[in-house]
Amino acid sequence: MKRSAALLLSLLLSATAGRGAEPPRTLRLDLIHSGTASDEQFALERLVLEPLPWPGNPARPLDDTNLGPYFFEVIDRSTQRPVYSRGYASVFGEWQTTPEAGEVRRAFSESLRFPLPAGPVRVVIEKRDSHNDFTEIASFRVDPADPQIDRSTPPAPGRVLALEQHGDPAQKVDILLLGDGYTAGEEAQFEADARRLAELLFAVSPFREHRGDFNLWAYAPPAAESGISRPSTGLYRRSPVGASYDAFGSERYVLSFDNHAFRDAAAYAPYDFVEIVTHSATYGGGGIYQLYATVAAGSAWAPYIFVHEFGHHFAALADEYYTSPVAYQAGDAASQPEPWEKNVTADPTGRKWQALLSPGVALPTPWAKESFETYERDVQARRRAIRAERRPEAEMDALFREEQAKATELLRPRAGQVGAFEGADYQARGLYRPQADCIMFTRDEVGFCAVCRRAIEEVIALYTGP
Repeated sequence: MKRSAALLLSLLLSATAGRGAEPPRTLRLDLIHSGTASDEQFALERLVLEPLPWPGNPARPLDDTNLGPYFFEVIDRSTQRPVYSRGYASVFGEWQTTPEAGEVRRAFSESLRFPLPAGPVRVVIEKRDSHNDFTEIASFRVDPADPQIDRSTPPAPGRVLALEQHGDPAQKVDILLLGDGYTAGEEAQFEADARRLAELLFAVSPFREHRGDFNLWAYAPPAAESGISRPSTGLYRRSPVGASYDAFGSERYVLSFDNHAFRDAAAYAPYDFVEIVTHSATYGGGGIYQLYATVAAGSAWAPYIFVHEFGHHFAALADEYYTSPVAYQAGDAASQPEPWEKNVTADPTGRKWQALLSPGVALPTPWAKESFETYERDVQARRRAIRAERRPEAEMDALFREEQAKATELLRPRAGQVGAFEGADYQARGLYRPQADCIMFTRDEVGFCAVCRRAIEEVIALYTGP
């Protein structure tokens, strides 16, 4: 169904009328997050009143999932009680783990969104320490009556599509598929891509079983030129959302560093989560918890990329693979605390997901680890050569298909068994994943493992439950 931005606003106000009191507006705190690998600072940039009502679940304003490297609370200054909270991750936090962060100081814009409070509040930002406990690192006073709050209306993005609408945003998980790099003449292509991707997500458990718990919105602000930037090949585009390949030097990592453009473009949908759909065919994507996920819609591997990266964005799932190159510097598993992510552990007994362990499973659980690693070393060398020589994308797709078949062969003997399989989160030793295979581990068509499915359902409950 197609709707204009004005009609969508009217629709949302009508949908929320049954809640009783009119829902509050959405307030956005824009910050500058800067530092190096060893330090960080926050500075207030601006406060923005977004055009739509707050879409969140009024029955569950406080986040009890213990997810994310950062956490923020909105605390009522008259009662000193939290009125809203969320765990989250950030572009700065990702950059801080890269080699560049040890050499230069950088700054990134980021945002915290929450329902417009009734009175003055204090917004407290916390970060996990070396023991993974949250400690306060910054705070800001916010007064909803402040005349400096930007109440202007950002440019409308054009046609808004209600791909699926199952109820009041307050009782649903609202996902926005936000197109980038689509020109006005490619609007029909974006709609086709968005609908195809939506079907891919709901083909996978547990999203399939919870389809009625979601609303899906989609639009693509028209781009002046088709496509997005890929600096490693000399391709540059000033796309409306700012998505680009080569984030942090990783050729396949797609992020937007233009937080203002992203937030203003997204402001016309009642979103809890955002998938940036890029008009590009080269393998690529990314996912940051509570910020956004990205997918190259034209890639042959878009079905895998979309679901895998959305797992990061939606439920803070860790990468379970450890043989592919990444932009981050992996630490020593032996010197790190138990990971906070739900799908990796440093405990070879799998106590973290004990209730899901297969009866009689060996712990740690044996698998074809040596054969897998030997094969993957060869794959990664061939992969680097394809990119270095700028060979056709079809060659990369063929390599990935070969890799997929070999992984299926090596991992099939342990299919479905929940145990503690060594090798996870970029570490070959000392970290364990729940099952031999999962969409967070390989490109096999296996979906999410049992532990990942449980983690996703916990997030769905936060946005839809009483």
